[in-house]
Amino acid sequence: MGGGKVTDWQGKNVTVAGLGVSGIPAAKVLHGLSAKVTVVNDGDDARARAQAAELEALGIAVRLGDGATLPEGTELIVTAPGWKPDKPLFAAAREAGLEIWGDVELAWRLRGPDAAPWLAVTGTNGKTTTVQMLASILKAAGLRTAAVGNIGVSLLDAVLGEEQYDVLAVELSSYQLHWAPSLRAHSAAVLNLAPDHLDWHGSMEAYAADKGRIYEGNRVACVYNVADKATEDLVREADVEEGCRAIGFTLGAPALSQLGVVDGILVDRAFVENRQKNAQELAEVSDVNPPAPHNIANALAAAALARAFGVPPTAVRDGLRAFTPDAHRIAHVADVDGVAYVDDSKATNTHAAEASLAAYESIVWIAGGLAKGAVFEELVAKSAGRLRAAVLIGADRGLIREALARHAPEVPVVDLDRTDTGAMLAAVQEARRLAVAGDTVLLAPACASMDMFANYNQRGDAFAEAVRELGAGA
Repeated sequence: MGGGKVTDWQGKNVTVAGLGVSGIPAAKVLHGLSAKVTVVNDGDDARARAQAAELEALGIAVRLGDGATLPEGTELIVTAPGWKPDKPLFAAAREAGLEIWGDVELAWRLRGPDAAPWLAVTGTNGKTTTVQMLASILKAAGLRTAAVGNIGVSLLDAVLGEEQYDVLAVELSSYQLHWAPSLRAHSAAVLNLAPDHLDWHGSMEAYAADKGRIYEGNRVACVYNVADKATEDLVREADVEEGCRAIGFTLGAPALSQLGVVDGILVDRAFVENRQKNAQELAEVSDVNPPAPHNIANALAAAALARAFGVPPTAVRDGLRAFTPDAHRIAHVADVDGVAYVDDSKATNTHAAEASLAAYESIVWIAGGLAKGAVFEELVAKSAGRLRAAVLIGADRGLIREALARHAPEVPVVDLDRTDTGAMLAAVQEARRLAVAGDTVLLAPACASMDMFANYNQRGDAFAEAVRELGAGA
């Protein structure tokens, strides 16, 4: 799988593209392996200059404001995952016959001979939650593990650090998979596929193909979503090791070689003896926090990967019970006058918002922000029957307003026509006026936050603060 011995890297001319959260550690690691490292970066601002000074003090060359030119003598490029494939630097590298690796590929190549196997997860939504659930289940089985990749411990630290792991729970984005050609996981899951990052990939087909790379060379299980045929298609197209199985997860009763739900119980008909007749109970739906439909799907995917690794059923139950979701993911903030207020600021695209809206029966929906090219017709059409009212904020709220007018004309809509941070308090106050006991006021913006807030965390915090003000005045 490639070698990480120091002799492999001695004097090798490596260009690292990007001074980001992955570029700087990659440059330091390669320098430590005695490679001759040059970092190139498009930006040349104060932050980049400070980062460059830190690397130059170690003896690493840095070129700021010039990420397009291939440094002379380059033998390999290691890129930050966010750099788009159509960059001139990469065109020059391909013309020169050079390999281009991402940080995931570098970590994979640097693993030692006794390295921990990877259980890998990708998908448009739910990746982080699923990987955290998986790590919790693996820990409940007594295994040394960590949630790594797009979250938690960096992959390079996990691979090269002194901590010894039995298995790693790895979150991978489509960007990372694009630049990881030799990655071969023990088992992997694609949770779902919906249009996202198409400006980076160029097309839905290219996006799906990069997600599908996670299945290449799987040894034990390719886990797919029965409700999302595109994920099963990727399994069919993958070149896997002999004996690797396709394992589905479903919110319905499972067929053979699937995990699913029967009478409020998560059950396994994939990793059991005589699966034609037998099913193994793993956990109760109530063990999943929160037990919203898409989160139960995440739990089933995590359980499937853990079971593929040989984890006992009790560890699935104990791991799910021990799991606490991150902030701003369907987080129940408070009940005020019989109305539940729920923060799902992490729902930054329509697919995530659709899953969030599906979790409640009667909703006053707070939505809007930066649409990132998204369209809202399907989201509104599918969710119209659950909406009591909608309160819209943010730069692209007009797109949601138009979709509501077309597909849910009877739903009252308040257009706040605001993009200042104080708009959130006004939105929550309007939602309170519209809601009745038994309703859920749901922040599921279906949009990015950067028009009004630094990030989705700050947006969710503003919502929670506004709800607390309601409660204080109740």
